Amino acid sequence: MIIKQPIKFNNIIFYHIRKLSKSNQNFINTIQNKDRAFLDIQRKPQTLRNVKDRINDYQEINIKHNFKEIKNQAARCMNCGTPFCHTHTGCPLANIIPEFNKLSYENNWKLAYQTLISTNNFPEFTGRVCPAPCEASCVASIIDMPITIKNIENSIIETAWKNKWVLPNNPLIYNDKKVAIIGSGPAGLAAADQLNSLGYNVTIFEKDYYPGGLLTYGIPNMKLDKKIVKRRINIMKKSGIKFKTNTEINETNIINIKNDFDAVILTIGSSIPNDLSIPGRQLNGIYFAMDFLTGNQNKLFKSRNKKIMAKYEKTYIDSYNKNVVIIGGGDTGTDCIATALRHNCKSLTNFEIFKKPPLTRNKIENPWPLWPRILQTNYGHEEAIYKFKCDPREFSILSSNFIGDENNNVTHIRTINVDLTKDGCLLEIPNSEKIWPADLVILAMGFKHPNLTILNKLNINLDKRNNCLTKNYQTSVNKIFAAGDCRKGQSLVVWAIHEGREVAKSVDNFLKTLK
Repeated sequence: MIIKQPIKFNNIIFYHIRKLSKSNQNFINTIQNKDRAFLDIQRKPQTLRNVKDRINDYQEINIKHNFKEIKNQAARCMNCGTPFCHTHTGCPLANIIPEFNKLSYENNWKLAYQTLISTNNFPEFTGRVCPAPCEASCVASIIDMPITIKNIENSIIETAWKNKWVLPNNPLIYNDKKVAIIGSGPAGLAAADQLNSLGYNVTIFEKDYYPGGLLTYGIPNMKLDKKIVKRRINIMKKSGIKFKTNTEINETNIINIKNDFDAVILTIGSSIPNDLSIPGRQLNGIYFAMDFLTGNQNKLFKSRNKKIMAKYEKTYIDSYNKNVVIIGGGDTGTDCIATALRHNCKSLTNFEIFKKPPLTRNKIENPWPLWPRILQTNYGHEEAIYKFKCDPREFSILSSNFIGDENNNVTHIRTINVDLTKDGCLLEIPNSEKIWPADLVILAMGFKHPNLTILNKLNINLDKRNNCLTKNYQTSVNKIFAAGDCRKGQSLVVWAIHEGREVAKSVDNFLKTLK
């Protein structure tokens, strides 16, 4: 049978035709068109560099984009009636995803870029490190696999940089209002970018030598090369934003800043980590994840900049030839895995207190479009499996105490297996104790709240979790605002950018009322 014109099928029916007709591929190809591309074209995320090569360096794990493949993937976008990808269950920034997918498919990259930056200040960051809640909410994933939105987004912004479409965002005229931003992470940068474009004189204060906060010091080079951060910072400087780095804000100078500026935005992050208060915690060789990651990044910087050598001389934590145990999963734990592997550690184990997630989502307890609680093997896990021939993750495990030697150095961890019930109770499993070798322990269990030093000095009201209590992003203190993790609690980079954009609106409304 020869079919000259495409046949319109109901999507569900077409899905089953494809599944049941693999042997008749010519028939499938005959009726394939753009409207059915999400069924005809298989999902293909961006390929990562070969594990064998990337495990020995700190270069980005992503390879260059194949724009022919990106166009194919963009064609899979269904142009659905209700695009959940940019609703509250999808992208926090409400990126206009179906539109920039369509423009990418049409090779209209400049308009795709303009569409993307209308809602997202830094697509080069989210396109690399965001876990892509937009893809989890993609309508195509109901019956198939979601669109590779994250890869398309990254392709758009890199095309824009390559073609020099990313230009300084200088306002036509500056007003006489000054805004101070404490912290140069993604929330602070987004707030600065928005307020600068409105004509405010913005100064960002950063305690570290380089700006970028988490983007610079907390996310390893493998996921986000620091040249990418520096590239954006340079554009922001050319836009008129002032950066004062290597400037610690303390109880004394925060009052001066409050007096010198018309508004102050606190984007200081959530820097107090969750600890593990079990016997033996005082032993040497037990560190927090951010100390491990920051120390490693500072060493990479040291090799290129002698000015910071003295300040960060003792921050490097070496895992070479050590039995490394990382307690806590999540992205931070994965980044610690990847970093320890590049140090050439002797062994590597990752403890997780929760049960091992299923391979597919439970459609009753975890339905679409919610984030799928399934087992995901990320880049660090893949690298550990390659090197040690086994998955480093151990699930349903509780650390009971650390064991040390006569020099007070940690040598082992004693654990017990547990069952975490639905109501959050931990049930210890009898006769499941085990002792693990551990020369280096990294605690990657998230963060509790921001550093309270300057918050207490300013007498800012806090919520029950010790985060800044705000109303429309304004704290209890006049002209002091807060955004990002110090207000919302530990979250994603994409949420931090959202917070920065929203606090900028609030500050703008506030400053308009001043004479």
